[in-house]
Amino acid sequence: MKIVVTGGAGFIGSNLIQALAEIPSVGEIVAVDDLSTGSLDNLLDLPVRLLTGTILDPDLLDEAVRGATSVVHLGALGSVPRSIDNPVGSHHANATGTLMVLEAARRHGVAQTILASSSSIYGANPTLPRRENLRPMPLSPYAVSKLATEAYANAYAACYGMSVLPFRFFNVFGPRQAADHAYAAVVPRFVSAALAGRPLQVHGDGTQTRDFTYVGSVTSVITDAILRGVSAPDTVNLAFGARISLLGMITELEGVLNRRLEVVFGAPRAGDVRDSQADCERLRELFPTVAATSFEDGLRETVDWFSRNRVSVTQVPVARAHRV
Repeated sequence: MKIVVTGGAGFIGSNLIQALAEIPSVGEIVAVDDLSTGSLDNLLDLPVRLLTGTILDPDLLDEAVRGATSVVHLGALGSVPRSIDNPVGSHHANATGTLMVLEAARRHGVAQTILASSSSIYGANPTLPRRENLRPMPLSPYAVSKLATEAYANAYAACYGMSVLPFRFFNVFGPRQAADHAYAAVVPRFVSAALAGRPLQVHGDGTQTRDFTYVGSVTSVITDAILRGVSAPDTVNLAFGARISLLGMITELEGVLNRRLEVVFGAPRAGDVRDSQADCERLRELFPTVAATSFEDGLRETVDWFSRNRVSVTQVPVARAHRV
């Protein structure tokens, strides 16, 4: 099998490539990445062919996708705040980029295209847990661009008979996740700050909740989907129904590190979802044997990786207010 991973030098992409490299039936892995948010370091010692460039380039996609069994489309400009700062860039990378990848897969008759959407599309919808058939109420350009990703996947399945599998990711975390930029996700920001002895910066009061999903659980589902040729024209939540507040996450991190951490609070961020939790019934139906890594075990693995790699995070000024 030849597998193409867009965004392959990124956090999830490189972890997926590592998992694919352990499967004997996978003969070739091609990564496509423009390295705007991914890193060559993520691919060190992995048996992958890297094509450096944008997914908006049809010639590059033709070279990558030709002869592929499956395409896993993870390439995107992530981050809600980044999309608020640059909505047009977010749209081009995420919505138009998805269209270009689907067109390439259609041109070359790829048997399976797996795509990454985001739980952010639920947005202001207050219903928990989040079922896939809930009304999307996106609060950011990023969420809108990911909703377009799903819509294009569904349309290509309907119009061209393509085998697609769109997933909604929920706050994926783990090794290789970047912490050294202003748009870093909360888990790497907190872990990096804690290891460096800096205060943990919380936007809002910390009671907002997330369904954190360890990257190893995500790659297990995707590799299983590739091996069994799973498709689903309707979007599938890729999370396991856990729900923890940011303050609860900090408590878990204190347990892993066996020490108290200083926390400071700032204003909530525009576009952030208040609460998130996946309904995983559809996921369990499609992938009944996949076991999720617990948040605590995943956090320990993440802390261990950061401890060995000592990644630092860019500081973002906030008003100081100590947790009690």
